[in-house]
Amino acid sequence: MANSHNLFVDFRKELAITSSKQSSMMTSRENLRTRIKNNFKEKHSGYTPYFYIQGSYKMGTTIRTKDDECDLDDGVYISPNPGVSCATLQNWIFDAVNGTTDATPIRKNKCVRVEYKAKYHIDLPVYYKDDIDDKKENPHLAVRSGDYEDSDPRGVVDWFNGKKKDNPQLVQIVKYLKAWCDKVRGKMPPGLSMTILATNNQKKNNRDDIAVRDTLKAIKSTLDKNFKCIVPAQPFDDMFNSYDEDKKNNFLNNLQNFIDDADKAIDEPNQLKASKLWRKHLGDRFPLGEDKDDESLKGLSTIASTILSGAAKTSRAGEIQASNGIEHSAHTNFGG
Repeated sequence: MANSHNLFVDFRKELAITSSKQSSMMTSRENLRTRIKNNFKEKHSGYTPYFYIQGSYKMGTTIRTKDDECDLDDGVYISPNPGVSCATLQNWIFDAVNGTTDATPIRKNKCVRVEYKAKYHIDLPVYYKDDIDDKKENPHLAVRSGDYEDSDPRGVVDWFNGKKKDNPQLVQIVKYLKAWCDKVRGKMPPGLSMTILATNNQKKNNRDDIAVRDTLKAIKSTLDKNFKCIVPAQPFDDMFNSYDEDKKNNFLNNLQNFIDDADKAIDEPNQLKASKLWRKHLGDRFPLGEDKDDESLKGLSTIASTILSGAAKTSRAGEIQASNGIEHSAHTNFGG
């Protein structure tokens, strides 16, 4: 079996956000916060905006996509309750950040998105809280097309950070699965879904290739029994609730295809051939292996050939080879 663990380790570097881009995102985040604070002082002085970075950036699972893009979620919390519609509260934030870049901010259903030429964007989900210091009160997320929704992004972060404690491989598995979804795209689940599925079904191994394969199998087994992905904090909703049969089958088929090729890659003795199987699902950024067979398998193959040819001898050290030692007797007892 070709050991591709080191290829996965190298793959991590390809998924990492560059320090320069990370620095630019942090500067942009601070600029947006300043604009929002100043806007509220001028136009909505009865309310105070607070901020909390949430999502993958806070959990340490952000990746750089195959298009060299990345994102950051910075929650905007307004207190006290402004008593306005979701669309109006979102528009307050839109007006505050409009003009930050040449591109007009995008009004999405659950956030305002600001895009930057440096190939990253910052999403600003908007919440209100009656009392910002009341830890028992769930934040109320503004959903443009509907009503406010109880939502606790901090709870999701706390849940994941608890799971990854003393478990660094979990973070890497989440990144690999997000890279897979980025490679396939189309109707694949969002990053939070893959984070939840990977966390709930993680299979640890000292080799990342085997850990990924076994985790994928556990996810498939779980979803075959019950096709759900429950958010582990408010609103405790099922992220697959809106999936129709086509979208469900698309994901399950892609999942099975990945499992099948992962099995082949792990069984494949040639590392180059194994790496090409991983590349089918993780993309061209996954490194190519060396065009050679696993040396340990070569040794086993030699031993097997020696035994089958009848030339096998056992040395005093217990090694099976053909040069010296005690000759093997023919085996006549085949069980029974």
